[in-house]
Parts: sequence; C-alpha cells; structure tokens
Amino acid sequence: MQTSAVPDLAHTHARPAHWLATAAAMACVVALVGLVRSDPATATSTADPAVRARQAPAGAPAPDAATAAYPLTCAGVPTAVPRTASGDLDGDGRPETVAAAHCQAGSGTPPQGLYVLTGAAGGSGGARVVATLVAPGDALSVAGLAVRDGVVTADLLGYSSPDVPRCCPDERRTVEWRWSGGAFLRTTATDS
Repeated sequence: MQTSAVPDLAHTHARPAHWLATAAAMACVVALVGLVRSDPATATSTADPAVRARQAPAGAPAPDAATAAYPLTCAGVPTAVPRTASGDLDGDGRPETVAAAHCQAGSGTPPQGLYVLTGAAGGSGGARVVATLVAPGDALSVAGLAVRDGVVTADLLGYSSPDVPRCCPDERRTVEWRWSGGAFLRTTATDS
C-alpha cells in the first residue's frame, strides 16, 4: 500500500454531526429570511393611516381616462383606451389614473402609449396627461396593467425584429414604474 504525501484529511469525510450542523444552519437561514421578508399582500385594511390613504384615498375620484386628450396622431380615427388602472402614485392622497391608449386601427396591433393622468386644473372634472411611461413610437402594446402600493406594473408586448408580423408580438416583458424624486423610474421586473 502506498502512503500519501499529504496529511490525512479526516475533516473532509461527512459524518452525521456535520450533516446535523449543516441542517441546523440552513434552518436558521430560512427562518431569518422569513422574518426579514415583507408580509404578503392581503385584502384587509392596514392600521397605518398613511398606508390606508395611499391604497384608497378618501373623497377624490380617480381621473376619468375617457376625458383626457392623449398626445396621439390618429389621422381622423378615434382613440381607444383598452386598459386603465388607478391609485395614488405620488403619495399626495389623490389617485392618478394610468391609461393605455392607441388609435383605433382596422387590423393589426397598433402601438400603444401608456400615460399617467391627473385631474384637470381647477377641478373641471376632466383628466390631463402628466407623464408618458411608454410612447407609441416604442412600438409596444400593453397586455396587462395594474397599480398597487404606488407602483405601476405593465406587461409590454413587442417584436424581436422587423420581420415579425405586426399582428403577432413575440416578446413580453413586465415593467414597473415608481414615482421617485419628481419622476417615474422604470425597472424591468421580468423578461420572457
């Protein structure tokens, strides 16, 4: 039998005590992560008045997306607003509306703009566009739209190349916007 030139590495052999110590350490990590993570969303009201005001502002209705003048060039065809979502985006206690709007096309998938609306100045009841989150020139469509806890989330459909027919978007990504420092900051939640 040939002896090894290296010292015996007895500590590299897994013994039951090593497995128990590893399992205990992993259990501690999982428990710690469970404590650090935020609570899951629930449909119940929260006790914090500031959070309640952001979720459901009292008194002020959300701007009506049908009353807004969108910055679209539709060449005489009407504007369609297939998706809207409302919520307090800037923390002022009044809800804003996020609207996906496009020119009504006879066929295909017309590009959409995604706009943030607020009540018209002077309380005239109309809505006005205060921010553009997605411009129609980006050639994207909005498949899903939500506002929750001051965050706008949209599922955007697009095209991987000019060769893809305009009827059939082949790319999808989920994007989020959050009001911060006087502007909407965009982050990509997922790509697919």
